[in-house]
Amino acid sequence: MQQFLTRLFARIMKSWSWILLIILSILIKWASWYPAWVERNYSQGFFPWIAKAQRFLFGWIPFSIGDIFYGFLTLLILVKTFQFFKAIFKKRFTRQYFKSGLQQFIFFFLFIYVFFNLFWGLNYDRKGIAYQLKLDVKPYTLADLDTLATVILDRTNYYAQFVSEAQRDSFNKKSRLFRSAQEAYEALGKKYSFLNYRSMSMKPSIYSYLGNYLGFQGYYNPFSGEGQVNTTIPRFLEPYVTTHEMAHQLGYAKESEANFVGFLACRSYQSNAFRYSTYYDMYNYTVGEIFLRDTSLAKKFQEKRHPQLIKDVKEYKDFYKRYHNFVQDIVLWGYGNFLKANNQPAGKRSYNEVVAWLIAYYKKFGTDAL
Repeated sequence: MQQFLTRLFARIMKSWSWILLIILSILIKWASWYPAWVERNYSQGFFPWIAKAQRFLFGWIPFSIGDIFYGFLTLLILVKTFQFFKAIFKKRFTRQYFKSGLQQFIFFFLFIYVFFNLFWGLNYDRKGIAYQLKLDVKPYTLADLDTLATVILDRTNYYAQFVSEAQRDSFNKKSRLFRSAQEAYEALGKKYSFLNYRSMSMKPSIYSYLGNYLGFQGYYNPFSGEGQVNTTIPRFLEPYVTTHEMAHQLGYAKESEANFVGFLACRSYQSNAFRYSTYYDMYNYTVGEIFLRDTSLAKKFQEKRHPQLIKDVKEYKDFYKRYHNFVQDIVLWGYGNFLKANNQPAGKRSYNEVVAWLIAYYKKFGTDAL
């Protein structure tokens, strides 16, 4: 393995490769300063073509190619780390060894940075869904949150009474879950053509059980264009998590935007399970924001919950406590900083910012649109 990796890096790290990666890195950084240019030329120009090609190439494969790629990267990092400490232990850590290792690290970083941004990452710098829907997203008041929570809780309680265990059990077959999510986007696409989703490429994550300990419910792989869902999470979460990852596939990189687009998809679909799934999440985000401003008001909303909603909240809390560990805290801290580095200064709390989108949406289209 060591010889293979050494030969691989030697072949890739040619002088012209360095020049190309450096030029592309500069151009990517330059483009990120112009959201209108990114929106027009990348998000609505180049990216849809590359995303459809990725889904066409890998969507038919029953397992995640992206997960295998991540596994290879992890193995590569472990091997290189082992080589590093082995060199120190055997006193082979010379200046030349350090120089060679630093060159490989910089090249690897530039390579990942360029392909991440070309295949998807520039979407972090687009104008986004607010621009497309002409929404006025701005700071909101407690009164705005009160109005939103009243509507969202009413919707959540309504669909809670209709979601049967049989409906939830039907999603144990993940092909049905993913196909239903695609139908949700087909329904949404009739209203907003730019949100139409074709060539499905959704996969159960190979690392689902590991994901419980690392704290992820789903993720998008920009290198393969696949969306992965942790299929061991509580079933009532799965429909919304799936539409969230599909939103990433459509180019909505920011978590708040993916949350909002996923909400629109579930809301557009004539399925009690899908609608309950998204309203459950929106309820938690909304009441969570109220808790930060007025705990007594938040408790009033908690007292009005349907028994099924109370049951599901408890199930999720128990699920979280069962797997929570210090490694998860470290991973989520690192992920939060990754989000901050990609135009989401709130870090992990950027997921909660979907509340601002919901408020802007109902102020433009009325509460009936929620």
